[in-house]
Amino acid sequence: MRLIFAGTPEFAATALRALAAAGHEIALVLTRADKPAGRGQVLVASPVKELALQQGYPIAQPRTLRDRETWPVLQAVAADVMVVAAYGLILPAEVLAIPRLGCLNIHASLLPRWRGAAPIERAIEAGDVRTGVTIMQMDAGLDTGPMLLAETVAIHPEETGGALRERLAALGARLIVKALAELESGALVATGQPEQGVSYAARILKPETALDWNQPAGQLANRIRAFDPQPGVTAVLARGSGVALKIWRARPLAAAAGQPAPQPATVLAAPPGSLRVACGGGTALEILELQRAGSRRMAVADFLKGFPIEPGERLVLPPG
Repeated sequence: MRLIFAGTPEFAATALRALAAAGHEIALVLTRADKPAGRGQVLVASPVKELALQQGYPIAQPRTLRDRETWPVLQAVAADVMVVAAYGLILPAEVLAIPRLGCLNIHASLLPRWRGAAPIERAIEAGDVRTGVTIMQMDAGLDTGPMLLAETVAIHPEETGGALRERLAALGARLIVKALAELESGALVATGQPEQGVSYAARILKPETALDWNQPAGQLANRIRAFDPQPGVTAVLARGSGVALKIWRARPLAAAAGQPAPQPATVLAAPPGSLRVACGGGTALEILELQRAGSRRMAVADFLKGFPIEPGERLVLPPG
């Protein structure tokens, strides 16, 4: 089939590789504009753009698809289908109607749960034990279109956002190839999304990356692994002018029965080489891997050898 492909991160690039390997014609690739990165703020191409350049696919990087001037470019492709995966731009109704067979989206959740921008992170953060990928026919709503294919996977207890994203990328690539084959043969059946079980995976905002120690330890542990490797979570050791830390891995500890709850954010007495912090509800978080600014991720025992943290010290929210 003749395709327009719209996507930006590596999750989408995985699907693009699979579509090309399945013999589909990639007539045009849409991806987000290059973004500045690093200290030098050098413009960096998205993983999808890098792949398209390697393979010689035509590329367009509109800043919006609401601009009527971009529509003739898409119409001229005469595509059978547009495949969309983590693109990052809204497709207005006029664009959805351009491909002969419409637009198919690879969504990394079991719809209607976790419609929206960050379904992988929100599923882990919420403590979900399963998720999956849904291939859907796009309409004008936010991930509200009919479902075409879906497959479920378990979320492993210690799985990070990055690890789950890799698994779902591979699943999404396989399902979109299957969906296009069934669409071409006339075997693909659309099913409307149920009205029950709708939830929204809001975009992750910077304030969410700061650990609020008044929350229960289990909730914080879920957020830490959900936001690994991007955007990560932060805390500040209240020592001197403050020491910024990134917390990469942790596990919750149950409240000790019959003992008064320590003040949240307080470093607790713990066995040598371990770091425990009081959290809301009398729980505690045992930090297993962390990082100082300008350093590397380290196991807590190695970190504490070079930078001891004593019981009674406090981890606080970053300023601002």
